[in-house]
Amino acid sequence: MTLDGIFDAATMDEWHAPFESEERGAYLRQEILDSDIYLLGRATYVMLTPYWSLLRNNEMGVADKLNSMTKVDVSSTLKTAEWNNTTILHDNVIEAISKLKLQPGRGFLINGSATLVESLMPSGLIEEYRFLIHSIIMGRGKSFFHSGMHTHHLKLVDTRTFSHGVVLDRYQVGS
Repeated sequence: MTLDGIFDAATMDEWHAPFESEERGAYLRQEILDSDIYLLGRATYVMLTPYWSLLRNNEMGVADKLNSMTKVDVSSTLKTAEWNNTTILHDNVIEAISKLKLQPGRGFLINGSATLVESLMPSGLIEEYRFLIHSIIMGRGKSFFHSGMHTHHLKLVDTRTFSHGVVLDRYQVGS
């Protein structure tokens, strides 16, 4: 996301692409490799599926993992899952995700999917937020944050600076 909270996929060429670095790429790859379940909102699922589902040669070091891992799409409108190993959750989302969290494993990954994240915030299912903040102010686009959003007190547990001024902030939910 940008300094002003923009995470809009339509403007990624302006705020994400110019900040590419090997260390940011390595971090993003490791996030995927360390996760067992990829939890996605409908818009993110629809955006990623046509690209990643067709890759067969472990492109970028994560294509095989993304294509083999369990994916859970939370959507009230999506009817079929085009990406293998995808389950679509229409109803009882909090209950279903709570049950998935009880299974052994290394955890969930949610990228983007602000509507999904916002719907999960009050439930306490999200234990940690990781924000990659790109050093640019967009002033326009879809913001991750908005007025009326359920908020938490967050405890900063780690911060790292990557090339080009990209900062990773990790926050645990708590007081």
